[in-house]
This record gives sequence, structure tokens and C-alpha cells, in this order.
Amino acid sequence: MDANDDLDARWNAVANRLQEESIEVPNSPELTGTIIDSNPRVGIWLMPNNTSPGELENFVSEMIPDDDPVWPLSEDYIDGIPEKARKFTEKKILRAKIHAWLATREDPRQMGVAIRAQDLRVDGPLSTTFANWLRELFE
Repeated sequence: MDANDDLDARWNAVANRLQEESIEVPNSPELTGTIIDSNPRVGIWLMPNNTSPGELENFVSEMIPDDDPVWPLSEDYIDGIPEKARKFTEKKILRAKIHAWLATREDPRQMGVAIRAQDLRVDGPLSTTFANWLRELFE
């Protein structure tokens, strides 16, 4: 789930809901994703990285290859739209940039499909940590 603007508030909201179900929750999220061995087993990953405010798009932006020549152009395109002409809020600017970048792919697609098409790299530190957390959660 997205941490959005306040990681602590999001964590507390999740913890309170789980505690209502008598599930013990740590005081803060684990850096590598939280797994609670309860019944049912619970996994919590606060996007983008369990330590920073943000959302899925912050996570995905880490997956865009560093040497991708289109990413800076996508950023420039969105940055070049006058604020008065934008239909999206400042909080959603990264989402707009990612979707502009996705629109340039061979077959413009959603983020999840872009992973399968190998447009997004999955071997970076954050992606690897997330994948390891998922594997451990579902063992």
C-alpha cells in the first residue's frame, strides 16, 4: 500500500486495524518489508520503500533504467506543461511522468505489463528487496 504523505500515519492506521483483529504489530515497519506470523499471516509493504513517504510511482521510478534516454524527455514534457493547463495536482506529477514514459514504449502499457515486457528493470536493490519479501511472505 502507498505510504502517501505520512508514513507513520499510514503505519499506525494499518497497525490499529490489525490490532482490532488481535494481531500483534511491530511499532514500525521493517526496512525489508514486514511479515507478521499470525493466523492469517500478514505482509505489509509501504510503498515505496518502507521508510519514505510516497506511492507506487516512486517505486516504479526506481525501476526505470538509469540509461533510458526517454525518461528525461518524459520528465521535461510534463514539467513543460504550464501549471494552469495541468489537470493533475502537484502530488501526482511523478505519476504523470511515468505514464508519459510508458506511452513511449513499443506497446504502450500499464506498469505491471511493462515489467513483463522488460521495459522496467527488476534487478535493482529496491525491486530485489521487494521480491525477496514477497517470496518470504508466501513460503
